[in-house]
Formats: sequence, structure tokens, C-alpha cells
Amino acid sequence: MSGYTDIVADGWISRLPHGWRPFALLARLDRPIGAWLLFLPGMWSILLARATMQDTVILIAMFFAGSFLMRGAGCVVNDMWDRDLDRKVTRTASRPLASGALRMRHAAMFLVVLLAASLVILLALDPLAQVLGVASLLLVALYPLAKRVTWWPQLMLGFTFGWGAPMGYAAACGRLDWAAASLYAAAIFWILGYDTIYAHQDREDDALVGVRSTARLFHKQTRAFLSVCYGLTVMLLALSGGLVGLSSAFFLALALGAALLAVQIWKLNINDPAACLVLFKLNREVGLVIAAAIVLGRW
Repeated sequence: MSGYTDIVADGWISRLPHGWRPFALLARLDRPIGAWLLFLPGMWSILLARATMQDTVILIAMFFAGSFLMRGAGCVVNDMWDRDLDRKVTRTASRPLASGALRMRHAAMFLVVLLAASLVILLALDPLAQVLGVASLLLVALYPLAKRVTWWPQLMLGFTFGWGAPMGYAAACGRLDWAAASLYAAAIFWILGYDTIYAHQDREDDALVGVRSTARLFHKQTRAFLSVCYGLTVMLLALSGGLVGLSSAFFLALALGAALLAVQIWKLNINDPAACLVLFKLNREVGLVIAAAIVLGRW
């Protein structure tokens, strides 16, 4: 694992003005997979809520933009908390705050800009969704602390990244119900699984610096742990679809999503960080398949 990093400083990032590049890297714009994974539970819930076509399209567009903004804000908060730890971990040592490319005051100003832009989107949503959006800030602020006090920071990420499920449902229909709760639970277990795969990239470095994770906790039993997480994900998704009366097409299409989750369990190699990253990224396709299944189930 020595020398491994997932930071992508070349490509389109390298064509930005020099002063912009550290901010783009701080917001993880070189790796949009995180914004996609934040967005997908919100899209599921908007589709599940059966709003009008026009409202559905508008809300999905707003949540897509908001996911990039809030994922960037979350990364800034995370790196402000973790800058000292990041210097000790190979994969994260080149992050702008850890490397000294940016100072804390730069990060704080950038955070204000991202949150202000997110607020513009939030104020256009249903009042219940606005309340949920404000509440999500507490999760964003607390997540970086989880790895210091618990072996389950991936679960905390599940609560945080899955928050789009109840928020999207509230934005689309102005209420919460058992279908929204089931979808949120499904998102939490999905995130718990895929972030455990992601955490295996840092397992050895985390052990050296004392950072806890479910990757370290379950180690060689990760396949069994993923089987439980992903099994519950599929069951809870099926429950959500049943509660809102989706057609059999949803359940048939959901089987493809379940197959993609099974592939991750089958191909997992916890000692190959690059392979773990590939499997982690596969979850964008999983999320899109689930969204397509909900669309098919609505008609």
C-alpha cells in the first residue's frame, strides 16, 4: 500500500488557474464519485414520492447541484478536522490542508461560499425539507470526529450521506412516512457497506495512527459483513417499493442492482487498494440501476 494515493491532480484540474487548483482538490472535484453517492439516495426518494413529472425533474436537478456543493462543504470540514492525521496517511498526505497548499483561513472562506450557495437551493424547497437540510449540518460537522471515538465511522457516514433520502421525500411530497424511513435505512446499510470497502485503502496507515474503521474492525470477515449490509439494503429497498405500491417491474430491475452488489462481495481483495477503489466506484452504477428500477415500477 506504500505510495498509494487516489488524488487526481492531473486531467482537467491541471488546466485550471494555478490558484484555483487547491480549492478544486479540497472540494474533491477531481473525484466526483462522492457527490454522486450523496445525490443518489435523494434521487431515489424523489422518484419514490411520485411527484409530478415537472416537479420531479426540477427537484432532481436541484439535489444534483446541492450534492456537489454539500459534498464539497463536507470535505472542507473533514479536512479541517483531519489535517494533522492526513499528513500521516499516504493516501491523504497530498490534500491541500495537509500539504500546506491552503491555510485554514482559506478553507474557512471557501466553506462559507459553498454553504451560501447551498442555502440558496435549500430555501427553494418545502419547509419540512428545509428543516431537514439544516439538521444535516450537525451530521456533517460531527462525522470527522467519529473515527476518533468509535469503530463505526462508516455508520456515521451512512447517516450523513443517506440523509438525502428523507430530505428528498419531504421535498417531493411534504411529508415523511414508513416508505421514506425504509429507504433511509436502505441507504444507511448501502453506505456502510461501500465505505467499508473504501476504508480498506487506508487500513494499514489507520492502524499506525490510531484511526478506527469497520475495515479494521472486520478485516478478514469483511465479505461476511458486506453480505449482511448489502442483503439488508436490498430487502429494505424492496420494502420501500412495496409500501408505495410499485409494480413488479421494480422488483425485477432491483435484482440487477443486487447482482452488482454481489459482484463487489465476490471480487473484494482487501489487500489491493486500487481494486477496492474500483469496487467502491461501482456503487454509482448500483445507485443508478436502483433509480431506474423505481422509475420502471411507477408505471
